[in-house]
Amino acid sequence: MSQQTGHGHHQNTAHSHQHHPDAAHGGHHDHTHGHHHDAGDIDWDVMGPQLEQEAEVSRPQYEAAARWIAGLPTAPKVRRVLDIGSGPGVITCLLAEMFPEAEVVAVDGTPALLERTRNQAERLGLGDRVRTHEADLPEGLGGLEEADLIWVGNALHHMGDQRAVLAGFAALLRPGGTVALVEGGLQPRRLPRDIGIGRPGLEARLEAINAARFEDMRAALPGATRETEDWSALFTAVGLAPQGTRSFLLDLPAPLSDRARDHVVTEFARRRQMFEEELTAEDIAVLDRLLDPDDPAGLLRRPDVYLLSARTVHLGRRD
Repeated sequence: MSQQTGHGHHQNTAHSHQHHPDAAHGGHHDHTHGHHHDAGDIDWDVMGPQLEQEAEVSRPQYEAAARWIAGLPTAPKVRRVLDIGSGPGVITCLLAEMFPEAEVVAVDGTPALLERTRNQAERLGLGDRVRTHEADLPEGLGGLEEADLIWVGNALHHMGDQRAVLAGFAALLRPGGTVALVEGGLQPRRLPRDIGIGRPGLEARLEAINAARFEDMRAALPGATRETEDWSALFTAVGLAPQGTRSFLLDLPAPLSDRARDHVVTEFARRRQMFEEELTAEDIAVLDRLLDPDDPAGLLRRPDVYLLSARTVHLGRRD
């Protein structure tokens, strides 16, 4: 289980979603790979750095969310954190920095990503407080121990019975503990509606394909159960008290830094590869130009590339 976020949390994909990536943990339904159970052919030496890149670019959102949680009047003393669907561990380490007295446990189903988490924690001097736990959820829920904060970054929507899994998280909370659920938000935008080549509205069409894939992914999950995405109501249904919802903006205007621009190129290349069957020939031709490093209209050279997105965090507290 990995949320792709990119939390680094894997925001991108149904494949090992249960990684952030962020993104990093990664708030966006971004499903550009295959499902987690078909993830054996994924080259994690390639995907791992991409997830780390995504999480690092999105880091300001996660920092702001963690500060919000830590500053709440009802905030518990955080001694133990579970980072569910931790991906390569960028957000795991951020949580360890934001809660300096806590043990932070990265929970993921991909050994290669847990190894990246351990290596990163050692590099940052956090190796004594960052732990890893290999588990696929929901099957591995019973192997987790109690915590004061459970961070679930873009992972719950990859569970067939979301209410049951959320109830499982609630049962792991110590009294006063909090579940921080990253779900929803606004899909990223990176280009103007009319980019001067092809038919205007390319990103909207890519998002529509992604949304259809998300529905297919949800329907194919074992035990898939439809839920109205009223997260506060779901908290109440599993015995947690809603503690508020906030959205955190990532607003990187043009011209982008090299790191953010490289991330945008990576994301468009992923869509070009994975959505080929759904795209028109015209849109494929436009994407090829955008990905051409020598084309003046390409992403690496055009001056109007930006990155704008919002991640939404919902909090539920155990009384």
